[in-house]
Amino acid sequence: MWDIIIAIIILSIILFGLTRLLGYRNKNITIELDNRYSNLTEHAKAVVHELERQGRNVKYRENGYFLIDDRLYMVHTRNAAMGGIPLQRTVLVPVKK
Repeated sequence: MWDIIIAIIILSIILFGLTRLLGYRNKNITIELDNRYSNLTEHAKAVVHELERQGRNVKYRENGYFLIDDRLYMVHTRNAAMGGIPLQRTVLVPVKK
């Protein structure tokens, strides 16, 4: 009985850690783009295009900072393998004042 409870607790901790690692937090904006980008300028253009397509008011500031709906965000790029396919995930994290 205790084995099942401990296994459920460990699985919950692992899932919680993975969701935080992949950028699914309350106020983060997570975007999965079709292409992979190593150049920050091209990546910023793609992020701006995607967010404008979603109906957001976006301006790229500089050095990975975006002004989205009058709030400042910083870009983080995560690389993960989903089903054996490498995926580049863009996570925009709000900057605390």
